[in-house]
Amino acid sequence: MASSTTTDTYQTCLSDLSATSSNGSSPTTDALLQCISSSFDAQTASTHASINTFFLLYAATLVFFMQAGFAMVSAGCVRTNNVQNTLLKNLLDACGAALGFYTVGYAFAWGGSLDTATTERTFIGTQNFFLMDVDSSQDSFWLFQLAFCSASATIVAGTLAERCQMVAYLAYSMTLAGFVYPVVVHSIWSPSGFLSATRETDLFLDVGMIDFAGSTVVHLTGGMTALIATIVLGPRTGRFYDLRGNPLKVPKEFAGHSLALQMLGVFILWFGWYGFNAGSILNITNDLNHTIVSHTAINTTLAASAGSIMTLFLSTVVAERFTGEIVFSLSYAMNGCLSGLVAITAGCSVVEHWAAIIIGLVGGALYLACSKFLVKKRIDDAVDGIPVHLINGIWGTLSVGLFAVPELLEQVYGRGDHAGWFYSWGQGSADAKLLGAQVVGILFVSGWVMITMFPFFCFLHYVGWLRADSLEEVVGLDAAYSQGVLQTRARAQSEEENMEHYISEYVKQREEKAFIKKINSNSTHGRTILGASMHSMNIINSSMHSRKDSLPRAIESLNNSRHSGSRGSRSINDIAIDNLHGQSEDGFAAPDEGSA
Repeated sequence: MASSTTTDTYQTCLSDLSATSSNGSSPTTDALLQCISSSFDAQTASTHASINTFFLLYAATLVFFMQAGFAMVSAGCVRTNNVQNTLLKNLLDACGAALGFYTVGYAFAWGGSLDTATTERTFIGTQNFFLMDVDSSQDSFWLFQLAFCSASATIVAGTLAERCQMVAYLAYSMTLAGFVYPVVVHSIWSPSGFLSATRETDLFLDVGMIDFAGSTVVHLTGGMTALIATIVLGPRTGRFYDLRGNPLKVPKEFAGHSLALQMLGVFILWFGWYGFNAGSILNITNDLNHTIVSHTAINTTLAASAGSIMTLFLSTVVAERFTGEIVFSLSYAMNGCLSGLVAITAGCSVVEHWAAIIIGLVGGALYLACSKFLVKKRIDDAVDGIPVHLINGIWGTLSVGLFAVPELLEQVYGRGDHAGWFYSWGQGSADAKLLGAQVVGILFVSGWVMITMFPFFCFLHYVGWLRADSLEEVVGLDAAYSQGVLQTRARAQSEEENMEHYISEYVKQREEKAFIKKINSNSTHGRTILGASMHSMNIINSSMHSRKDSLPRAIESLNNSRHSGSRGSRSINDIAIDNLHGQSEDGFAAPDEGSA
C-alpha cells in the first residue's frame, strides 16, 4: 500500500511539473523531490487532523457519558418518590446546556482570537454566536467543550434533590451554561483570558493559572453554585427541623433507595474521567503529547484509588471512636473516589505519580471533614456534591501550585521556570508565583459565581419559583411534576398508610387550583356569572395559605380518620398532634418516618 501511494505521488508530481514546464522538458530532480515532499506533508497533516478529530470526539463522548453517571448517583441517593424527578433534571441539564452553549455560551467562552500569540485581554468573548463563522474543523472541539459545560451544570442536580421546582432548575441550567460558566472558561482557558496559561507572552504573574482539565473551571464553578443554591433553597422538610421549626437534636437521615445505582454511577463517572482528563490535551499527534495522555490517565487512576481508601478507613476510625462499632461505609468510599478524581483534574498532567496519590489522600480527608461540617451547619446536600466538587475543586487547584514539576510544565505548556512551591522550596528558591496565580484564580471564580448566581436564586425564591410546596415534598416530586397522582397512589398502597392521606390532600389542592384556572379562563371570554366569581374568590382566599397549612391539614385529616391509640405506645400521629399545638404558620416538616 505504501509503495503504491509513493508511486502515485511520484507520477502525479511528474505529470504536474511536466505540464507546467514552458518547453515541455522533464522536471529537475530537485523540483520533483520538493513536489513529493510537499505532497507527503499534506497527506501527513490530513492524517494528523483526522486522528486528532477522532481523539477529541472519542473523549467528548466519554465526558458526555458522565451524564449517565451523575444521573445514577443522584437517583440512587434520593428516595423512591423522587427518582423520576431527579432523573428528569439530569436530562434537562444536558438539553439546557446544549441550547445555551450553542446560542451564546460558546461565543462568550471562545469567541475571538484563539491564537496563543495574542496580546489582547478580554473578559468575555464577543464572536461566533450560534456557531456563526466557526470553521468546521472546530466542530469536535465545540462538542468536547459542551460536554464539560454539561458536567458543570449537572453538579447541582443532586444537591437540590427532593425540593426544587422544575422550572427553576431549567432556568438555572441555561443561565449557568449560557453565561456564568463561559466567562470562567474564557478567563482561564482562552488565550485572550487574563489568567490563561496558554498565552505565549504577557502571562499573569509570569506564569498564568494552570487548570489542565477543570478542577476550577468545571468543579469549583458547579460546586459554588450548588452551595449558593442550597443555602437559598433551605433543607428538605424534616431533615433538620421539627414541625415547629425547632432544630432537631439529631438530624434525620434520608437514606437513598439504591446503593447499587450509586455504585454504577461512580464507575461510569470514573470511566468517563479518562476522557475528561486525558482528552484535555486536545491534540494527540504533536510532539510527545501521547506520553502526556498516558501520564494523565495513570494519575487519574491513582488519585481516585487513594481518595476512596482514605475516606473509607478514616470514616471507619471516626465511627469506631464515637459509636464503638467498626462500620465500613460504601457511600463514603464512593464519594471519596469522586473526591480524588476532582482533586487531580487540575494537575493531572503536571504532577508526578506519587504526588497524585497524596492529592487523592488529602482530597478524601477533606471530603469527609466537609461533609460532617455541612451537617453540623444544617446545610442539606442530598448527594454530598458540595464537599466532593467545591472543596476538592479548590484543593485540586491549590495542589498544582504545590506539586507541579518543571519538566512536565515544559512538556505541556512550553515553559517550566515557575514550578510548584514544594519543588522550588526543595531547590532553595521558594518560588510561589504559580501558587499565587492559583489562589487568584480560586478567588476570581468564587467571586464571579457568587455575584451572579446568588441574586439569581434569591429572585427565584422571592417570586416563589424555587422551592416546592411542603406537601409536594412529602408526597414526592414524582407525583407533583413527573408521574402523576394515580401512579403515586398505586405505589402508596404498598407503603405506609399515611401516604394515602397526604396524596388525598394534595389532590384536593390541585383540584382547587384547576377550578380557579377554569373560572379565570371563562372570565376572559365573558362567561363568568356573579355566583361563580364569588365562589372563585373564596377558593383563592383559602388557597393563598395552602402552601403553609397543607401539610398540617393532611396530618389532622390523618389523625381524625384513626381511633385513639394507647398512650403507652406513641405513634407518629400522636407526636404530630402534640407538635401541632401552638404551631405557627411557618414551615412544616414531614412526620418522622423512622418512628412510625
